Amino acid sequence: MSTGPVQLEHHDQVATVTLNRPDALNSLNTHTKEQLRSTIEEVAIDPDVRAVVLTGSGRAFCAGEDLREHAEGLQAGRGDLGRTVTEHYNPLILALTSMQKPVIAAVNGVAAGAGASLAFACDLRVLSQTASFSMAFTQIALAVDSGMSWHLPRLVGAARARELLMRPRKIEADEADHLGLATEIVPSDQLLPRVHEIAAELAAGPTLAYAAVREALLYSATHDLPESLANEAKLMSRTGATADHRAAVEAFLAKETPRFEGR
Repeated sequence: MSTGPVQLEHHDQVATVTLNRPDALNSLNTHTKEQLRSTIEEVAIDPDVRAVVLTGSGRAFCAGEDLREHAEGLQAGRGDLGRTVTEHYNPLILALTSMQKPVIAAVNGVAAGAGASLAFACDLRVLSQTASFSMAFTQIALAVDSGMSWHLPRLVGAARARELLMRPRKIEADEADHLGLATEIVPSDQLLPRVHEIAAELAAGPTLAYAAVREALLYSATHDLPESLANEAKLMSRTGATADHRAAVEAFLAKETPRFEGR
């Protein structure tokens, strides 16, 4: 396991990335943002990783931007948040959403601001019973970042997203489930075991097919139906030529369970 504000652990083709600033609710100072980005980029290209888990240590998933560091920057005349969005948050979200493998957020506590954005950028969000979300941007007179304007409306609908962003509040796990923000809710002491069970299932699955599904969903969000149909045909050709597809067809004919190798 790596050390520092972001920890990385590998186990059976699953990489677990843990924000590790529990005393600061895993808020994102410059060092943490840089290490998180580099860690996500590292696991994205690691051929031995077939599923990724993102979580936080202590009682928070991630409280968003480190406002103490930001306040110091404002006092020193270097508090341009647009710069950190461009240099840190945008590349991080793109790395999360474009990697060719599934990503699960294990939301162990509060996920606020950019912390909520990180969770929404993942494929699945498994919440502990003590988890919560807060779209806290306008509470400190800020616009949204880290893909919040893209992901939230697609999860809860445009009207509800507008309300949650303009009238932010703490969204407890049960409400998050009702709104469509949670894939599953589990007792706090079962969160990581359950998430790693799901991650192990995904890591044993057809990795290239999962990647194609991620790519198709991203593409269709910004293209019309004819373009999306054409893209589906391209992706079908790609996945139809994989070893995993051939193995699955052979297993079907033999009435056996396929074994996927992620290629």
